Amino acid sequence: MSASGRDSSLDLLKWLAIFCMVGDHLRYLWADQDWLFVSGRLAFPWFCLAIAVNVARSRAVTWHYLGWFLGFSLLSELPYRWLDNGSQTLNVMPTLGLGLLVAWGVQWPGRGVRWLAVLAVLVATLGSGWLMYGLPGVLLPATLLMALRDGRFAWLAGLLAVAGNLTNSWLQQHPLQPVSLLVMALAFLSVPLGLALLRRAWSGRVPAVGRWGWWFYPLHLALIKLLVG
Repeated sequence: MSASGRDSSLDLLKWLAIFCMVGDHLRYLWADQDWLFVSGRLAFPWFCLAIAVNVARSRAVTWHYLGWFLGFSLLSELPYRWLDNGSQTLNVMPTLGLGLLVAWGVQWPGRGVRWLAVLAVLVATLGSGWLMYGLPGVLLPATLLMALRDGRFAWLAGLLAVAGNLTNSWLQQHPLQPVSLLVMALAFLSVPLGLALLRRAWSGRVPAVGRWGWWFYPLHLALIKLLVG
């Protein structure tokens, strides 16, 4: 924890997730750079872990947090579709938003929140093919929340991270390719790596990832599309 009261480890985790995400999307410029795809597998689990940490530290359901996911799910779809008009899934925000609802159900198992979590799981089950990382991706934030409480759940979170990546059609068709094996290994390791990062006390100042981070997602997709031409 920094002198300003912010958690430097959490901000560092967010920065690393952002860098991995941008690197992954730079494949639209350098399609032959497979290592960008491999390292990009760290981004989604670390964003899910950031959600789990925020839920764990909240004292009650924060509806405005869900509102940001809903708003940016809509706002991000246009630049996402502009960049990848052949994608069979929505942008990543709907997956994270549904994952937040499931994590709330684990954190506050009251009847109202519990039914929201059940509804989120039902939507993710029926619409898994439309969601980036599918049902496993929706379940990942809640499982990471459980891993924060009890490290024995880390292996389950790692398996969900692998399963989420296996919703990718290319990985399904080439599961034994070296790149696929590296992807699955790094996806599994993303959980213990992220948890270890959060446990470490960082004495140096880490710039805060504030609300600009929400805008960064759709804007960086649009910028990459402009660079691709």
